[in-house]
Amino acid sequence: MDGSIMVTYKILCKTDFNVDVTIDQLLANEKIAKVIKSEFAKGIRNVDFAFKNENCKLKIETQKELYQFEARKDDFADLVSLAEEDATTRKLLKKDCIGIELVDIEIFS
Repeated sequence: MDGSIMVTYKILCKTDFNVDVTIDQLLANEKIAKVIKSEFAKGIRNVDFAFKNENCKLKIETQKELYQFEARKDDFADLVSLAEEDATTRKLLKKDCIGIELVDIEIFS
């Protein structure tokens, strides 16, 4: 196959923070609810929250730098190992790093 693939990845470390919080959990905290009310309903009494999608989640995670490399379309099955090789070549993997995560794959003709 002709063409190439642009692969974007990030390095995962043991100290990375990653948690999902639902809207219910967020608004159950009185401090957060009070801040939202004071910001968007200043001076108004008896304000309550309502939302349509109760399964809506807020993801809180460590902000990571993204790295890219280019590969051939023929190497699609090996993208993870190629990304690990690229990270090793760039000396991005430190002792507390546990691996990589593919973030985006773009295919060019």
